[in-house]
Amino acid sequence: MLYLSGVVRPDMPAMITPRMGQKPPAGQPWAADNGRFNSPHEYTDAKYLAWLRKMPVESCLFATAPDVVGNAQATLEMSRPMLPKIRALGYKVALVAQDGLEALDVPWGEFDCLFVGGTTAWKLSEHAYQLVAEAKRRGKWTHMGRVNSWQRFRAAAAAGYDSADGTVLRFDPKRPVHEWSGRALSNPGLWSDAA
Repeated sequence: MLYLSGVVRPDMPAMITPRMGQKPPAGQPWAADNGRFNSPHEYTDAKYLAWLRKMPVESCLFATAPDVVGNAQATLEMSRPMLPKIRALGYKVALVAQDGLEALDVPWGEFDCLFVGGTTAWKLSEHAYQLVAEAKRRGKWTHMGRVNSWQRFRAAAAAGYDSADGTVLRFDPKRPVHEWSGRALSNPGLWSDAA
């Protein structure tokens, strides 16, 4: 399972938003987050698409469509028109799953990655895990957002996610996130509280 840092570094994949003003090192895997979570009032579809046109699509794992935190219905209304526009730029497109998506008609054929956002309670709920299982059954990449601890990382790994991201290295640059993937793979049943 990949961990994408919310800080661009030369030694690991990154989750990059337009507001960061950065590009990944050449050839380094990265993913594009639309940035609405932190700045919903600044986001526009036009600005986001213009930014994506300037970024290295060939090394991008996926690009998120816009979303509304905690609201699956509003997210679908906002993201569905953007899904084909993002894909037309050559990106694999991610639908950001939000609270309540399990009760809606999920447009599985319109996206390549299920990015599980939403509130913490929903993200760790059986509803979210069932959506991830269905996405995996359909051959979709799965990603969990806001993973800033070993405990959250191991939960994502146990659920079969392909990747996760977080900003832990921005606040604690010495945190051993490089070790998390290896630990999860070598000890799939390990549920220790080690950092």
